This record gives sequence, structure tokens and C-alpha cells, in this order.
Amino acid sequence: MASWLEPRAGFNKLLPPPPSPQLAWHHFPGKHVLTEDIVHREVTPDQKLLSRRLLTKTNRMPRWAERFFPANVAHSVYILEDSIVDPKNRTMTTFTWNINHARLMVVEERCVYQVNPENSNWTEVKREAWVSSSLFGVSRAVQEFGLARFKSNVTKSTKGFEYVLARMQGEAPSKTLVETAKEATEKAKETALAATEKAKDLASKAATKKKHYV
Repeated sequence: MASWLEPRAGFNKLLPPPPSPQLAWHHFPGKHVLTEDIVHREVTPDQKLLSRRLLTKTNRMPRWAERFFPANVAHSVYILEDSIVDPKNRTMTTFTWNINHARLMVVEERCVYQVNPENSNWTEVKREAWVSSSLFGVSRAVQEFGLARFKSNVTKSTKGFEYVLARMQGEAPSKTLVETAKEATEKAKETALAATEKAKDLASKAATKKKHYV
């Protein structure tokens, strides 16, 4: 299993109030999100808000991995997201994971939003991810690819947070923000491309090895 931890990232914005559930629930903006449904929500006796959402996203499989699956395999991925909003401690925790394509790859992510200890008007997020694969012979390649794609998506997501914040506060996203987002996207693409090439190489080597059956 490949794992990843992003150091705490602070958002230099005033959230209403920190941390903002509205901001976190806009975590999946974009055309790649097909559906978004709340399947459960309740308030616990200690006044915490528990929610579960089901999201459907487009998620094309890498070409080098298509050989291991039928041609008619679904190109959409179903994601469950559990969240806990704790107004007393001013924290929000989300945990997401995919419920299909689990043989190819399972990506689990946990985010903890909390008030910055040095500035109560700031919210910071700690993001962790775990990538695993049970695909025989190419699990390492899949994990490398999954981790690279996740990091690429985090870069885009961070810029998305800033964009949503600006809109929530009635501000027009600055030209600098747009340009920075484009630069970050290009850099993320380069990183993902390099990881894809590495994963393809690992997959090719695995495919040429003699298979042993027990």
C-alpha cells in the first residue's frame, strides 16, 4: 500500500465560520462530477453533524491498465464520503473512498479541517491518503499511478478551494489566482505524466514475466 501525507496547509482566508462545511462540501467542483447525493444525515446527542454523500465521477482508466479489464468496464467511479462536523471544537473531518473498481485501485482520503492555532480567523487542513491495489503483477504500478494522480488532484483542489472562497465572500477571483491555477495544473499534468510513464514501464515488465499459479 502506498501512503501520502500533506503537511498542514493553511488557507489565508476568513471562513464563515472556521472551519466551513460549505467550503469542504464544494470539494468536488468540475465537469467530472456527474452526481452528488446526500444519503444520510443526522445530529448526534453531543451536537455533531454526521453526513454521508454518494458522488459519481468520471475517471478514465489509464491505457496501460485497460488490457487487464473487459472493454465494457464502467468509466465512472462511485465515491462515498463520510463527514463529521464538530461545532464545539470547530473541526470537520471527512473520509472518502471508492466503492467500485476496487480490484484495480482503492484510494482512501482523510481530511481534517480545524482552526489555525496561531490565527483563529484561519482554517487549516491536514490531508492524508492511502492507495492500494490487488491487481496481480502490476499492483506497484497501479499504486504509483494512483498516488501521482491523487497529488495532481490535490493541487487542483487547493486552487478550487481558493476560488470557492473568493466566490463565497463575494469577491471576483483575481487574475493572479487564475494564472496560478493554470500554472499549478500544468505542473500537476507534468508530474502525472512522468508517473504514468513509470507505471507503464512497470506494467510492461510485469506483463512479460512468467506467471506462477498456486
